[in-house]
Formats: sequence, structure tokens, C-alpha cells
Amino acid sequence: MLIHLIRHPRPLIEAGICYGQLDIDCEDPQPVARQLASRLPENIPLLSSPLRRAKRLAEALHADVRFDERLAEINFGDWEGCRWESIDRAALDCWAADVLNFVPPGGESVAMLQARAVEFAAELESAQWSQVALVTHAGIMRALLGHLRQLPADEWTRLKFDFGSVTTVEI
Repeated sequence: MLIHLIRHPRPLIEAGICYGQLDIDCEDPQPVARQLASRLPENIPLLSSPLRRAKRLAEALHADVRFDERLAEINFGDWEGCRWESIDRAALDCWAADVLNFVPPGGESVAMLQARAVEFAAELESAQWSQVALVTHAGIMRALLGHLRQLPADEWTRLKFDFGSVTTVEI
């Protein structure tokens, strides 16, 4: 199976704001959809995060989108919508010391994000599709690629994806 991991367009939020699952809009998805359309087979199954920045691109790409909460970005809890510089320095240091397991107040850890991504991947692997497209977020893309390529956490947590990009992986 080929999995096309697509990152949403650039979100419309000021730089320096923690936004994780904050449901914010994005730049016009139409140019990204036109660019990606030539890279995706017609009528490919398309699953998407329900967050607006992914949802708008998914709907521009496909008439029949299936939304799955497990494809949403990491939940930063009480940090969502805050400027990174205003978040308690000690809490950020604790997070940096244990990126995988630290849970922001009211949120989820990277390990929790990974667990839902792996659960989603297991279901996906049992599907009978030859190809599938997922419109999602960098955190989920990192977790899925880390799992599918069996990368150590210190590698997959640092993977970079441009807004509106597609990364294809075969399983």
C-alpha cells in the first residue's frame, strides 16, 4: 500500500503561538489542491484530520472525505493559543527533558499522539486499498513515519514537513 501523507496549508496564526489542536483556518487551500491533484490518483480514498486547516484542503482535493479524530495534531492542552514565550519556562524545560512522555497541563504527550497514530496505522494496514491519502499535521506525520520506518524517537520527533507537502511511504 502507498500512503500519501499530506500536510495542511500554512495556518493563519501569528508566529510564536502554540496551536496544536486549536481549530484555526489556513491559507487558501485551492493552490495546494491543484498542485497535489496531479500527484494523486483519481478517486483515491482520502482520510483527514477534522481540524479546519486540514479539512479545507481535504475537501478541496476530494468529494468524499472521511474524517478521523486520530489524525488531529497533538493536544497541547492549556498551552493552546498561548505565546510560547509566555509558557512557564520550568514546564518547557521539563518537556524538553522528556519530549516523548511529558504531558502539558490538560493535553497529551508525544507518546500518546504516537499511540493513536499507531492504532490508526494498524487499521489502515488491514484495509484493502492499494493507495490512500491522509491530510494531517506534522506531528501525526512524524509519528506515522517513525512507526512505519521503525525510526528511533530521537529521529522521528525531529522530522520536518513543509506546509502543503506530500510525503509518500510504501508499506
